[in-house]
Amino acid sequence: MERKTHILVIPYPLQGHINPMLQFSKRLASKGPRVTFVTTTCISKSIQAHASSSFNFETISDGSEEVEENLESIDERLKRFKSTVSQNLTKLIERHNHSKYPPKFIVYDSFMSWVLNVARQLGLDGAPFFTQACVVNAIYYHAHQGAIQMPLEGSSISLPSMPSLENNDLPSFLNDTGMYEALLKLVVNQFSNFQEAKWLLCNTFDKLEHEVAIPSMYLDKRLEDDKEYGLNLFKPNMDACMKWLDTKEIDSVVYTSFGSLASLGEEQMEELTWGLKNSNCYFLWVVRESEEKKLPNNFSQETAKKGLVVSWCPQLEVLAHKAVGCFISHCGWNSTLEALSLGVPMVAMPQWTDQATNAKFIVDVWKVGVKIKVNEKGIATKKEIELCIREVMEGERGKEMKRNSVRWKELAKEAIHEGGSSDKNIEEFVTSFTHSENC
Repeated sequence: MERKTHILVIPYPLQGHINPMLQFSKRLASKGPRVTFVTTTCISKSIQAHASSSFNFETISDGSEEVEENLESIDERLKRFKSTVSQNLTKLIERHNHSKYPPKFIVYDSFMSWVLNVARQLGLDGAPFFTQACVVNAIYYHAHQGAIQMPLEGSSISLPSMPSLENNDLPSFLNDTGMYEALLKLVVNQFSNFQEAKWLLCNTFDKLEHEVAIPSMYLDKRLEDDKEYGLNLFKPNMDACMKWLDTKEIDSVVYTSFGSLASLGEEQMEELTWGLKNSNCYFLWVVRESEEKKLPNNFSQETAKKGLVVSWCPQLEVLAHKAVGCFISHCGWNSTLEALSLGVPMVAMPQWTDQATNAKFIVDVWKVGVKIKVNEKGIATKKEIELCIREVMEGERGKEMKRNSVRWKELAKEAIHEGGSSDKNIEEFVTSFTHSENC
């Protein structure tokens, strides 16, 4: 099929939102359309970009270059982002409207629900892409509908098609509405106009939750140009990580990472360092440069025989390595989905936003991990961390978690494979444009 159908894809500028939508763009492009991936200036300078022959990249200003860092409140930042991106996205679409292949459709991050209004005013249709877990989206939807009373009352809530959720299983924005008022408004407003869209795209797979966008590189390897999973906002230490992992036995390494945003306090960092060391397992730990000062003096040197500390690494490549037997994670949805789709059991150490809810399902629904308990100060102690690592890596329950993880991996492969539920859904999505153009 000639690449005449032109689809724009615009993510919210956070790593956990960018990469799922980037991978989805690859899947779209493999079905025939022209795809343009639109990034914003607040991340364009940080991205360790990779070239892709299957689609184009374009950058629009979000106004961040004109504002001194940390001088805006969250509310001011979100208002400025919406206003500036709306204006510049309009200009980009109008420019492309005069090209050989004017855009017909825009896939936008669900955090940016207002993009649908921009698109419709310019004659385009659009669909939101939900990067978080469907269960988290459902919780936010119930909050939008007023089914969840805030501030929260009681110690737990009951929602349709979910297990009973304690308050500490809910997204943190619901537990502290004062601190997170602007962010709560952001996530709840995803549903302000979603019923106007003809399509809803979700970052999951049918047997786990609903529809899918899983990295094909690690599941069916059908996209010839799919050599990398996504973009990195930090420079990865790929060679060092892979060479080190290649020297280790199967399932012998504890991989530890808290993503691109989470920041642990100094006391928590110290407890984690001792928990990793005392487990006596090999460990690969991602500690961003901004966090390195929290490590104990000489920690890297003292643990060199057992561990490797790096500032960033290609997470999917690491999780796919045969040496990795356990993943200590903050349970961001992207990290959780990657672990599930690659069969890696987890030690859940959630920090904020949707992570507590993801951890609840990791332990009680999908049964692929354990959750670290915190003390009265909210700290996960070195003893608790060590016990959880040993349970997953050495215990009988850990073997069951591994079997469950492998089962989810196979179901993810089934979904993304040619003719699988995800593949058919994406095919149907793209075909709908072809039919409308031929009418």
